[in-house]
Amino acid sequence: MSDTGVLDRLRAALPAQGLITDRQAVRPFETDGLTAIRERPWAVALPETVDQVRAVLRICREGEVPVVTRGAGTGLSGGARPLKDGVLLTLTKMRGIKEIDVDACTATVEPGITNLAISQAVAEHGLFYAPDPSSQIACSIGGNVAENSGGVHCLKYGLTVHNVLGLRVETYEGDELVLGGKGVDVLGVDLLYAIIGSEGMLGVVTEVTVKLLPLPVCKHVLLGAFDTVETAGDAVGAIIAEGIVPAGLEMMDNPAIRAAEDFANAGYPRDAAAILLCELDGTEAQVATDALRVREVLESRGAEVTSAADAATQEQLWKGRKSAFPAMGRIAPDYYCMDGTIPRGELGRVLGDIGRLADEYGLRVANVFHAGDGNLHPLILFDANQPGELERAEALGGRILSRCVQAGGTVTGEHGVGVEKLDAMCEQFDAAELAQFHRLKAAFDPAGRMNPGKAIPTLARCSELGGMHVHAGKLPHPELERF
Repeated sequence: MSDTGVLDRLRAALPAQGLITDRQAVRPFETDGLTAIRERPWAVALPETVDQVRAVLRICREGEVPVVTRGAGTGLSGGARPLKDGVLLTLTKMRGIKEIDVDACTATVEPGITNLAISQAVAEHGLFYAPDPSSQIACSIGGNVAENSGGVHCLKYGLTVHNVLGLRVETYEGDELVLGGKGVDVLGVDLLYAIIGSEGMLGVVTEVTVKLLPLPVCKHVLLGAFDTVETAGDAVGAIIAEGIVPAGLEMMDNPAIRAAEDFANAGYPRDAAAILLCELDGTEAQVATDALRVREVLESRGAEVTSAADAATQEQLWKGRKSAFPAMGRIAPDYYCMDGTIPRGELGRVLGDIGRLADEYGLRVANVFHAGDGNLHPLILFDANQPGELERAEALGGRILSRCVQAGGTVTGEHGVGVEKLDAMCEQFDAAELAQFHRLKAAFDPAGRMNPGKAIPTLARCSELGGMHVHAGKLPHPELERF
């Protein structure tokens, strides 16, 4: 089928203005939140119904055209980077709420609805949707499923994978998969958990059923200000060791504190080397007990502690944390956000190493991250207009991810691999493990046209980097020879 034929069929299958092909008009879609990596798509499809999604996939399959699915475009790993010879299937017009079941505490929604809109829609019933990425005002639930997003409350309430009960998925091959659902007991292999976090490589999510939770009766937020980053990092493990599971446990270092304070006037101590934000929720008695124990842990490590029991002050403290990423624009033209995850016990050492690596590369790093589950988000500050700074920032990012792997961690906690961390994957996984990833991909998408080139490196790429890690002296797996 000719390119013109594919476009004509797509135009006929979509509503008016549902297909964008003009070279200037497609420019807003050329990147996600990782703006250093760009590509103009051949065409952008904007379906409004599941039938239109199916039609786009059928036309692309018959025309042998690759497809990249996109939500709100807030991702930070290039997972939604389009292809110059492919269709960018954008689902932001599919943002309806199909059902709110108060008795079952579930909501069934379309993929384009924003994360925050779900909680807003169910608040009148005394319920909320727990995962809350910093971009929750903009990010879509379909994108959250693709990346297995978390947020500041992921320590207690889990990531997307812990809060999604069911999915409806359209495959490139033309199948519809109904995975899990409200009140469904799955027998055998549960493919729901293969789709969540698969970065759009296995199919297109068109419906999501999420778990809703009762709004907590009581909340209390403590802020601990520390003289050193390492001490703050060590305090995280000490809190968990007490048997306390905070609703949120977040950390910011001094550059992040100052930027967020200038941006949001959150009431942060500007001279602190680091702060911990600890939110406790539950019954009044439990929160009161836990707040006292957390205060003791923080003060025993030299922290100056303030607390907020009223909702307005708590909201202001969290506003500073959730404003940290956009606040970086006040101190640097560009930033490169990393996403390594490490054991909590390694926080102090790894944060110290990040500081030393930043000095080595002559770049500033602001740290703001989910301390409770060891999910680091070092923000490497640079100026892309200065020759060589972007390259230095990328090299520093690679060194930070290597340090995370060496500490027993992983290259991504919630942002995904996309195109950003393909090289880092070669260090974390061996040939046999990569072969399993490729087999799973081929089972869902044998043609290899759903978001190709993302998330899983080829053996050839890893060999060229000299970074293939082979366990126990095993040779690279022969299954990878065809990739």
